[in-house]
Amino acid sequence: MRSIVPTFAVTAILAIAVLASARAQGAAETPATCAALSKAPPAKLIESCTAAIDNAQTSEADRLDATITRAVALHDSGRSDKALAEIAGVLAKDPHQARAFRARGEILRQTGKFDAAFEAFNEAIRLDPDNANGYESRGNTFNNARKYDRAIEDYNEALRLKPDFGQAFSDRGAAWYFKGEYQKAIADYDEAIRLEPENAQAYTNRGSAYRKIGRTDRALDDDTSAIRIDPTRPEFFDNRGLHLAANGDYAEAIADYNEAIKLRPGDANFLTNRGDAYQARKDYDHAIADYDAALKRDPRFQRAWNNRGAAWRGKGDRERALQDYAEAVRLDRADENAASNHQEIAQEIERLGSLNDQKNLPSFNCATAKRPVEKAICADPGLAQLDRNINDVFLRAIANAESDSHRAALALTRQQRDFIDKRNASFGRRGYDLRQAMQDRLDRLNTLAQR
Repeated sequence: MRSIVPTFAVTAILAIAVLASARAQGAAETPATCAALSKAPPAKLIESCTAAIDNAQTSEADRLDATITRAVALHDSGRSDKALAEIAGVLAKDPHQARAFRARGEILRQTGKFDAAFEAFNEAIRLDPDNANGYESRGNTFNNARKYDRAIEDYNEALRLKPDFGQAFSDRGAAWYFKGEYQKAIADYDEAIRLEPENAQAYTNRGSAYRKIGRTDRALDDDTSAIRIDPTRPEFFDNRGLHLAANGDYAEAIADYNEAIKLRPGDANFLTNRGDAYQARKDYDHAIADYDAALKRDPRFQRAWNNRGAAWRGKGDRERALQDYAEAVRLDRADENAASNHQEIAQEIERLGSLNDQKNLPSFNCATAKRPVEKAICADPGLAQLDRNINDVFLRAIANAESDSHRAALALTRQQRDFIDKRNASFGRRGYDLRQAMQDRLDRLNTLAQR
């Protein structure tokens, strides 16, 4: 059983273009100019555009342009409703303003209103059919709507009109990625980076594609390049963390997740990814703490429920594992992984008799126990439960091993026999901790069973 839901670098970071006025690193030092491509912070841009709009000497055409630019800045500062109201005011005065329709479409796209965004972009293209930005932006909307072939058609048209359009190459790369055409995605990202060497997003997206074809070394190089260009983006650290974790470098992955969380505290995805890395190191307590924090942030984050269930199971707490798996299934009934986990843990609980009168009984019959160590286990409910857990997980590990190799199953049986022999011989001797020895054996078996 694969208890932890696999994570993919694309989940956090494979993004497409944002508004043309998005700020680059160091934008705070850029003088505020009310222009479409200004890199000034939203507050400064709003101030500059407002001054231009209120200036009696500003022409009507320039005033409308400044209003569109201010609307984009308002959206960037979180005031999307006000931004759309300003765009509506511009179109009331000039219904043929293609740039206003493009801005409206982009705001609607970024707020998830795809049908309305399509309407705006269609009108922008009708009014200004030779403007590559209209096709690029509508392509992004098709990408968001998972209509990747239509998106590629629009990116192709944008590139026909503007062959050096680096962002169109980058976003077409995203469409190829989502279609599973990773080599084509890499080729587009190569071209995007050639045209715009400081495009951090293109680097990290290319890294995701490299990871898909098994080139983790190139993926890590690209993630590092993205971080070098823009160390303020938490997604870049999270993405590199995912690639490091896939390589088994959990300590380094956790360091990157720490950085992502520091930049964006409380992000449920980052917290869950770090929890997965802790769980891979069998640090279940830290893993559960991260899943708890993720679910506090987003109680409907289904992957965190499933993976916390795996952590509870790793700790031997089937009851809590069952509850978490059940919630994961409730949130996404199409998730076969969660459904399988829930079914298996429920069967374990039923088989082990952990729900009713058989709770905390060991795997052997206490009525016939003769060895001192067995009598000690029967007398202690905690030790009895540990013994039953060990036997249960051992049987599961044997089944997994047998499916791969009969020789491996025999070797595992010998290891279990050696553990019991050592337990029997060591019990009562000075320095021997029976509870710790049993817990260590359970942890080892859990590792084997989850492979």
